[in-house]
Amino acid sequence: MHKIKNTKMRTIIIITFFTALLCTSIAQPIPVDSLYLGQVPPGFEPKIFVLPINGSFRPIERITISSDRKEIYFSQLNGYGNTLNVTKIHCYKYFDNMWQGPTELFNGYAAPALSPNDSILFMQATITYDRGETYYSRRTATGWSTPVQMFYFSQQSHYTQSTNLNNIYTSTNFPGSSLRDIGKILITGSDTTLFNIGLPVNTALDESDFFIARDESYIIHARHSSSATGDLLISYKKTGGGWTNSKSLGSHINYPTPTWEYGPFVTQDNKYLFFTRGGNAWNSYFTYWCRIDNIIDSLKYTNYVPYLKNQIPNQTDTAGKQFSYTFPDSTFFDDDGNNTLSYSAVLSNGAPLPSWLSFDSTSRTFSGVISPVQSINLKVTATDTAGANASCFFTLNIIQHIGLEPINEIVPNEYRLLQNYPNPFNPSTSISFDIIKQTQTILKVYDVTGREIAVLVNESLRAGSYKVNLNAGSFSSGVYFYKLKTGNFIQTRKMVVLK
Repeated sequence: MHKIKNTKMRTIIIITFFTALLCTSIAQPIPVDSLYLGQVPPGFEPKIFVLPINGSFRPIERITISSDRKEIYFSQLNGYGNTLNVTKIHCYKYFDNMWQGPTELFNGYAAPALSPNDSILFMQATITYDRGETYYSRRTATGWSTPVQMFYFSQQSHYTQSTNLNNIYTSTNFPGSSLRDIGKILITGSDTTLFNIGLPVNTALDESDFFIARDESYIIHARHSSSATGDLLISYKKTGGGWTNSKSLGSHINYPTPTWEYGPFVTQDNKYLFFTRGGNAWNSYFTYWCRIDNIIDSLKYTNYVPYLKNQIPNQTDTAGKQFSYTFPDSTFFDDDGNNTLSYSAVLSNGAPLPSWLSFDSTSRTFSGVISPVQSINLKVTATDTAGANASCFFTLNIIQHIGLEPINEIVPNEYRLLQNYPNPFNPSTSISFDIIKQTQTILKVYDVTGREIAVLVNESLRAGSYKVNLNAGSFSSGVYFYKLKTGNFIQTRKMVVLK
């Protein structure tokens, strides 16, 4: 989550959801054959929604349509990614029994989104990958007010939207990440907090452009892959909270590389999806539309792909010992039910497990008498009854030490962890320590990132002085730390492997 300093937020929420729509007049409904600029509605296959092209400007990056369908707002951009790019918001309005426009509404903004009651227009300034600030404009008796910045925090805010449930959502690069994730605004008293909605919608890829249903029953979002393409996916709200694993909207919408599909918007009747599609050439970018109501309903009842929920931590054990490790049932999750999952394990390169190591797929347990010092990279796969699967990779580090040796049984005066000797070393060193009463004693080795590398001692020891010999033959050269924990005593020292 991310705390936001924002004195305007509460006012915006109240205006967005409780202010009656201004400038509403009693008029006849728009004729069916004049809806959507009079363009023939598409079916299942997307087609271009014709909007004006002005020189190098492309009519892309999200549109929004009023609830009475008499106003259409859309962006015009002449490019992405540099300070010379120009962004504009234009609008069409239906009155006097005809569509009139487009007229330029705002210069310097893009990606418009109306609030559910059409009283607020959200938009974005600075359309680049790493920047973007949300602004909003209020409907007035004569049009729209001057845009005002909505959030004040260092991260970008992108594709901000509001819902009928008095919530606001945005995508942003949460602290510690350069990629955008979808987040929900929560107001408690004077605090405004942005919560990451998390897995499985937000993954290690970029989840930036999105549309959330006004009743929050689903999210359609663009997932940008490492191959610089984007696809549109849908996730459904679970009854008990949280979101399902996202599903592709299908190959008729998501074209293969090198196209991008992004900028989703769905009409208030959940009938039509509008989105941007383009490839490597700037003139290939257009706004498309297609029927989406049947897709929204049908995909909800198709198989969900399982996903990795909790990473299996790397394991460390000693050569010659009996090894046993069971990974938790919560490692993978399937929205169809975890009872649909079966498990298998191989080496990370797809080769079978070594002969000394077995895997029980029913209990999810690895076991065997550990072979000589080495590091083994393992792959666990969870497969559902439909054949869909997800995998997790982790490492088993096998170390060797000569054993724990009592130096003497004279009770020391204090707990101590001594400096290892020799240091630096290659490949063996000795670590000595003192404990003043019998207690569970743990001695572990970590790398500079804090990742656990080895467990040298993990047993109850009587008071006395001890020495343990470590063989770091499988370690890379570098700095390591060893930490002693016994009772309330904890001490850490540094050692260096020099090969």
